[in-house]
Amino acid sequence: EYQRVEDVEEDSPPGEEELLLHVTEGLQDSWHHIKNLDNFFTKISLFHQKNGFACMMLSDVFELVQFLFVVTFTTFLLCCVDYDVLFANRPLNHSHPGTATPDRGKVTLPDAILPGPQCAQRIRASGWIIFLLVMAAVFWLYRLVKVLCSLLGYWEIRNFYIKALNIPSDGLCSHSWQEVQARLIALQRRQQMCVHKRDLTELDIYHRILRFKNYTVAMVNKSLLPVRFHLPLLGSVVFLTQGLKYNLELLLFWGPGSLFQNAWSLRPQCKRASARRELAQRLARAMVLLGLANLLLCPCVLVWQLLYAFFSYAEGIKREPGSLGARRWSLYGRHYLRHFNELNHELRARLSRGYKPATKYMNSFTSPLLTVLAKNVGFFAGSILAVLIVLTVYDEDVLTVQHILTAITLLGLVVTVARSFIPDEHTVWCPEQLLQRVLAHVHYMPDHWQGNASRAETRSEMAQLFQYKAVFILEELLSPIITPLILIFLLPSRALDIIDFFRNFTVEVVGVGDICSFAQLDVRSHGNPQWLSAGHTEASAYQQAEDGKTELSLMHFAITHPRWQPPVPSQRFLGHLKEQVQRDAATAPTARHILAEGPLGASLLS
Repeated sequence: EYQRVEDVEEDSPPGEEELLLHVTEGLQDSWHHIKNLDNFFTKISLFHQKNGFACMMLSDVFELVQFLFVVTFTTFLLCCVDYDVLFANRPLNHSHPGTATPDRGKVTLPDAILPGPQCAQRIRASGWIIFLLVMAAVFWLYRLVKVLCSLLGYWEIRNFYIKALNIPSDGLCSHSWQEVQARLIALQRRQQMCVHKRDLTELDIYHRILRFKNYTVAMVNKSLLPVRFHLPLLGSVVFLTQGLKYNLELLLFWGPGSLFQNAWSLRPQCKRASARRELAQRLARAMVLLGLANLLLCPCVLVWQLLYAFFSYAEGIKREPGSLGARRWSLYGRHYLRHFNELNHELRARLSRGYKPATKYMNSFTSPLLTVLAKNVGFFAGSILAVLIVLTVYDEDVLTVQHILTAITLLGLVVTVARSFIPDEHTVWCPEQLLQRVLAHVHYMPDHWQGNASRAETRSEMAQLFQYKAVFILEELLSPIITPLILIFLLPSRALDIIDFFRNFTVEVVGVGDICSFAQLDVRSHGNPQWLSAGHTEASAYQQAEDGKTELSLMHFAITHPRWQPPVPSQRFLGHLKEQVQRDAATAPTARHILAEGPLGASLLS
């Protein structure tokens, strides 16, 4: 059956009013015309990466239950516990039948819990608690509605996997994303699921899933975001948290006054150079207003951040205090190291491979003075801890001494922290080789790192990408306070640069809409002459991607999708690269010779 598509003006890119669509029997009800292909492809990707409908439903439900638990349990601890009784500051009389004297020694847990009416009276007497509970209830109801709508949408995606892609729910984990994507492309050829293009490519799908993410990666690459500022003693600091990232996306992409008028199209005035100053003033004003709104909500968000961090990390820190000294890729690092057109699971796999080399590189830097201090502090704290443990083993009544458990816990924490500053005496110090191992997986590093891996400046810059878990927790806790200040005082000065960026680096692709031009992986438009595209690029210094991101993203996408046909300039670049690799491989020295040149290789071969 051939029928004309209705309401095309609400669909993806315009210009499709005269297209006819072939609707195959069995797919007429749901998937013959997708209103929002960006959202549809994103849900298909998330459904695969989150292992199907059951896992997604359980995750969303437990997220709601977790929020309820944190709010309820915190309110209970604040208003329904008599801490004077719990800490034995006020004695209780327990009357037992058959005993002449009351038992004043034992305090049970029910004794410290207030009755229901008294607990409710305490809650009503506190205006702050009532205000926070009302705010929490409104947010929870909003999340409930959002989760229900999301689950309805993902139920449709589940049916799409089963009926259209022929992938059953129990077999989803055995199919890679490349297989799912290949079936999606084949379905488009058979069914004409997307009305505006006869054939889909892998790049088309990635453009729709990562439309906004590619803009963010490009702005980080061009040092437009995030804001850097200088602090005494700490030097240059990059601050990017989940809260700040959410506010930036709200401003630029999907908020009520954002630069995009819908999911696939930039506002027409953003493409005109004559309107740049007016748009910059409007964007700067929106930043200030959003910062003020964040400032008003700061108490609520800060309380939630503190409570969630406490319930999430307190038990783990008590069990393993050294976990705060573990490292993780920072949010800024994930954007800086991300290729254009790289999905979350692809980035996560690549950075996971680079985790151990990065940890070894960061741990190779030690302070001799700090090592001496840590050894002695660990000795004194460990000696006292050993005596307390021996006394406890000899007589368990020692535990009844006031604050003895607190002392044992704190001494154990001091010993663990002190040990983390003592390096392994068998470690071979070879930072250049370690940094090269990191580069083999993360693919990016500034040019001035080359040959300077042993310098403290290189380590401090690497620490911005690969931060301590304790620093991550501290940044997230401070985010409700610092984010409004950045939005009000620092970001407005960059509003004009942001407007110019979107105007200069946005291209309209037929059937896809407005995308970041860097995401086209075109070495002619955005290549760097320092790479193999020298002589084949027309890009100025402003148009070039920094650190060879265009070339590296092209190579990564071509390797990940071997069936993808890149444009002619990109094909030429990949061809030259393969020839260069083959020549280098033919003339390369043996692995034994390479190892013998470095201190690590000399040590191993000796």
